[in-house]
Amino acid sequence: MGADNLNRIAVVTGASRGAGKGVALGLGQMGLTVYVTGRSTDHSLGSSKGEALPGTIHETAAEITRLGGCGIAVACDHDDEAQVAALFERVARDSGRLDILVNNATFIHDNLIDPGGFWEKPLELVRILDVGLRSAYVASWHAARMMVPQGSGLISFVSSFGSSCYMHGPAYGAQKSGLDKFAADMGVDFEGTGCAAVSLWLGPQITERTAIAVRERPDQYSEFMKVAETPQFNGRVIEALARDPQLAKKNGQTCVTAELAVEYGIQDEGGRQPPSYREMLGPPRIPHPAKVV
Repeated sequence: MGADNLNRIAVVTGASRGAGKGVALGLGQMGLTVYVTGRSTDHSLGSSKGEALPGTIHETAAEITRLGGCGIAVACDHDDEAQVAALFERVARDSGRLDILVNNATFIHDNLIDPGGFWEKPLELVRILDVGLRSAYVASWHAARMMVPQGSGLISFVSSFGSSCYMHGPAYGAQKSGLDKFAADMGVDFEGTGCAAVSLWLGPQITERTAIAVRERPDQYSEFMKVAETPQFNGRVIEALARDPQLAKKNGQTCVTAELAVEYGIQDEGGRQPPSYREMLGPPRIPHPAKVV
């Protein structure tokens, strides 16, 4: 599978650390060529609650290659549309195709998970709608212009149960709801093209940032993290989704990655099967079938 998959091209945005890095590693583990984007070309940009966060796009790309894939680091600020355009121009020039886009880049403010009303937190939290929602639309626009002519491709969005339930406040919830809506409406436009758009609800992730959150708020997060997912697990789920011969049936849907993992026979490290939080936090919304054009 690995040799064949080196001919399959993925872009993972915001992959210097955290969920994006893990998803990129999961794709690399399956042998794909993965373009890794982000702003972190050294260790000066990552921090949370005053603690430095490790990780750069170059480190992620090198680890992908060590795992058997081909990692390619591309410095890209997803708040800069010219840089995003240059990213996809490079992918087209170097690889000539694009099979998977994982929209993961977002803006995470240090006060996001703090208790309190939205008016009690910095107004800057609203930037998640720029780098996280708007930036995902821009990346998807460029990706679709490559995928539709080739007649195949998966555009995926890293979303969460916070799209449906209250989670981290209205800015976070609106961003996740927006990603689900992107998938639903892009899915309508993709009908008959061979391409698909799918939004993915991940469970709690084991990342550098969540480790800090557990120390800050053990009462809130300790139990969740006992059954948390590795981001690499989600990368392997996305790879299986992209290969699914019935992918067209999932086009436009919002799916829970833990549930897709059971469908595709994928386990996390140590043979764990991460749980779905559908009953606890709510199911994905089902879009109305009406179409106004």
